[in-house]
Amino acid sequence: MTTAHRPLCARIAAPLLLAALAPLAHAGDTTAASQMQRFSDASGTAVSAERGRVFFNSRHSGEWSCASCHGNPPTTPARHASTGKTIAPLAPAFNPERFTETAKVDKWFRRNCNDVLKRECTAAEKADVLAWLLKLDAKTAAAQPTKSTP
Repeated sequence: MTTAHRPLCARIAAPLLLAALAPLAHAGDTTAASQMQRFSDASGTAVSAERGRVFFNSRHSGEWSCASCHGNPPTTPARHASTGKTIAPLAPAFNPERFTETAKVDKWFRRNCNDVLKRECTAAEKADVLAWLLKLDAKTAAAQPTKSTP
């Protein structure tokens, strides 16, 4: 390799290295586990992944459950029940960008809880759902029923 080629190699190698490492970086200011802990601390109760699973898949006061739009299990792309808009997987193991920006976490919990519950979710409900979502990986997702609750 000649000296004249080194700057060109360096200019090519650096962007390639950054591109290779980009998927390992988090998109935002937090993690799903940190968000779960934030809501658990606010609620003053221990989290329960089982309560989160039941909450996610149950209709509460209306036509929809969380699973109506996010699927059951929420590990693959799904479609919004009303608009048909594609929704990326919700489980962090299947979509590492989920729950990594506090402002988006708060916005979407507020909006989706109002759609499903006709009120905001409690901190305990949010923590429980996140506990369940964090447990979902390829093995546990395969064991989940695939029927979406309307």
